[in-house]
Amino acid sequence: MIRLNRRRRTAAMTMLAAALLVSILLGGLLTSSESINSHLEIRNQAPSWDHPFGTDWLGRDMFIRTLKGLVLSIGVGMTAAAASVIIAMALGLAAATMGKAVDRAISWLIDLFLSVPHLVTLILIAFVLGGGAKGVIIGIALTHWPSLSRVIRAEVMQLRSADYVQLSRHLGKSRWWIATRHLLPHLTPQFVVGLLLIFPHAILHEAAITFLGMGLSPHQPAIGVILSESMRYLSTGMWWLAFFPGICLLLIVRSFDVLGSNLQALLDPHKAHE
Repeated sequence: MIRLNRRRRTAAMTMLAAALLVSILLGGLLTSSESINSHLEIRNQAPSWDHPFGTDWLGRDMFIRTLKGLVLSIGVGMTAAAASVIIAMALGLAAATMGKAVDRAISWLIDLFLSVPHLVTLILIAFVLGGGAKGVIIGIALTHWPSLSRVIRAEVMQLRSADYVQLSRHLGKSRWWIATRHLLPHLTPQFVVGLLLIFPHAILHEAAITFLGMGLSPHQPAIGVILSESMRYLSTGMWWLAFFPGICLLLIVRSFDVLGSNLQALLDPHKAHE
């Protein structure tokens, strides 16, 4: 019997999570949009072999609709998470390299954003911007950067004391040159891991805002829209309208969380030989 060490087990779990996410993305992208058209003759059907997730009050196949919704939510969440990571990288670098005054200002800004719940700030931003995909993406991008920014700031503080950074400074290299040539290459793993760890929060908050009616358009098959619409029919016994989309959303979130955590463990040199 082959025994796997912790690193190999982590790599195997990472590959499984990545394969699941890729299969969902391909399934949602390759499926025709005509599959979620209304078919009133098959409306309100319970889960069956023909319709694994059942059908809704308009006869739309919930399995296809859930796949389409997951792809849409993943796209919005990934865009927002990437924007948030870029903000965190820029502010973390600025705090660690632009002097004490800038560091104090950015540290105060981080503490300010961390003192307010993400969802409250996100609702306010989405409301001011009129909702929609733009409002959700900007809201998530502006509320999910503080924690990662603090980590990046601490990482850059350590890198600043490295011999090659000190040598470049003594040779007269600018702060911009040092940041782009010496610091950014070392922060690439933080960028990737931060993106994967922020994404679960982004997609859950996107679904929450859409569920409350201030996110994506009701005409789009987003998971938040599906869950919001299904609330009106749960009392009639149509449990599958909320159960399967909700489980799939949690599965996607958990897969990205596992992917980010395991990738962080694989990139950690202290755990390389465990």
